[in-house]
Amino acid sequence: MSQFLDNLMARASKRQKTIALAEGFDIRACKAAEMLTKDGVCKVVLIGDEAEARAKFPEVDFTGVKFENPASSENLEKYANTLYELRKSKGMTIESARQIVSTNNMFYACVALKCGDVDGVVGGAVFSSADVSRAAFQVVKAAPGINSVSSCFVMIPPEDGFKYASTPAYIFADCAVIPYPTEDQLADIVVAANDSAKNIIGIDPKIAMLSFSTKGSANHEAVEKVRNAYAKVKASHPEINVDGEMQFDASLVPSVGKQKAPESTVAGEANVFVFPNLDAGNIGYKIAQRLGNFMAVGPIMQGLALPVNDLSRGCSAEDIAAVAAITALQAK
Repeated sequence: MSQFLDNLMARASKRQKTIALAEGFDIRACKAAEMLTKDGVCKVVLIGDEAEARAKFPEVDFTGVKFENPASSENLEKYANTLYELRKSKGMTIESARQIVSTNNMFYACVALKCGDVDGVVGGAVFSSADVSRAAFQVVKAAPGINSVSSCFVMIPPEDGFKYASTPAYIFADCAVIPYPTEDQLADIVVAANDSAKNIIGIDPKIAMLSFSTKGSANHEAVEKVRNAYAKVKASHPEINVDGEMQFDASLVPSVGKQKAPESTVAGEANVFVFPNLDAGNIGYKIAQRLGNFMAVGPIMQGLALPVNDLSRGCSAEDIAAVAAITALQAK
């Protein structure tokens, strides 16, 4: 485990939050629950059937791990009523709410979060990102003042070194939620990424709004959108250290940043990268992961009222544990 992850786990352990892992029927989630509990990172609630999990995964030590089976939970009626009240304006009946809560682990976990019975939710090892997002958006919803829920990846440099590493980890946003953000959505992503960098990594954010242009070197409607979003962020949050539009090399490499944007407080020193769209963000984080040997933790949801985080379906138990620790740090 990297020094950054060690520190992450240590910081999370001081908070002693309760995190629900929605896929208690999956071996990776069960192993993550064992790791998190043994290391004291957080308290874990596995959403699933305890007897089934113990029979299916005898190699896992479930000591200290709590199970909740949606189908037989003592909270079923409370959670069904909560979901009904949240969604009745959309046509949901109490019967359909009861059916969803008793059969859908993601919705069950998110309603438990909404009711304050857990402090955060992690899912997506088996559930699709659409499944995770749907439950989060319908139950938890956006934080006050945030109109756009987005995501980020925590990108951890390889242990054997990274030429430009000036921070224990970087934030890449948005790489998973908003395909083609508007100017207002890009501005929201910047604000959320700023908070993620502070809360998760514990760094002073220096945010680059990426483009194929640096400070007017090219003109195109796509560049103009980034410029306008930058102006909106500076007008609404002048305290955020952000600059754009900026090419990636100008944002990361000191010599290039000095040449292309000599007046910038971000150029050549960025530790948070906001991509102009999901094409660039998704491709960018995977290039860093596969060619640069960065560890990609996430996607971490940004802008929700309460923390619900997604996983890659190719994740390991260690990945789930890392996301659970981040979720604990996001919790109120």
